[in-house]
Amino acid sequence: MNYRDRFVKFLLNAGALTFGDFTLKSGRKSPYMINMGLVNTGDSLSQLGFFYAHTIIEKMESGVIPQETSILFGSAYKGIPVAAAASIAMAVEFERSMGYTFNRKEAKDHGEGGVFVGKKPGAGDRILIVDDVMTAGTALRDTIDLLNLHAPEAKVVGSIIAVDRKERGRDERFSAVAEAQNELGIPVFSIIDIDEIVATLKADALAGEVENGQIAAIEEYLEIYRPTQ
Repeated sequence: MNYRDRFVKFLLNAGALTFGDFTLKSGRKSPYMINMGLVNTGDSLSQLGFFYAHTIIEKMESGVIPQETSILFGSAYKGIPVAAAASIAMAVEFERSMGYTFNRKEAKDHGEGGVFVGKKPGAGDRILIVDDVMTAGTALRDTIDLLNLHAPEAKVVGSIIAVDRKERGRDERFSAVAEAQNELGIPVFSIIDIDEIVATLKADALAGEVENGQIAAIEEYLEIYRPTQ
């Protein structure tokens, strides 16, 4: 079983991939939900960090993101534990020491002050933004605006999410991920995408763990919300 198939199994076991009737931020009614907030034990968070780190290393080796990337940035709140777990996994599994940083929702005016906690982004830093999923790309745009405002000397080199839902963005011709890449000029990549999840769910390795109707509902949903090109 490759690590992407293992990731689907992990999502199911953690309850982070669930099936039902969910309303997304976009207002769309989705038959499935990815909720990384349900990765809430030390063991599962450690595993999640490995999947992020494995994908980051893979993208570094292929040249998608630069080798000199120095900070993993987790947006408050769900991105915070993910960035920390991925940073630990980078050190433990791949012997790559990277800083991690997250933002406060409100700037602190005492103590060390500022909007960032962790390694403060500075000149020469290359930042990879870590998040769970992307629906419309609003959170990523907001994070980049925050970094440009408070750490203009650093450079955002990309973003990694857990799952690419492969749904159209504000322009129905493009996926939300493609739209964000085009607008922001950075690569946005994922551990896995929804088509890979569906393929894995259909495979014999996971036979019996989900119902055929649940898989069919996802496929029907994707047919409605796929980009037109």
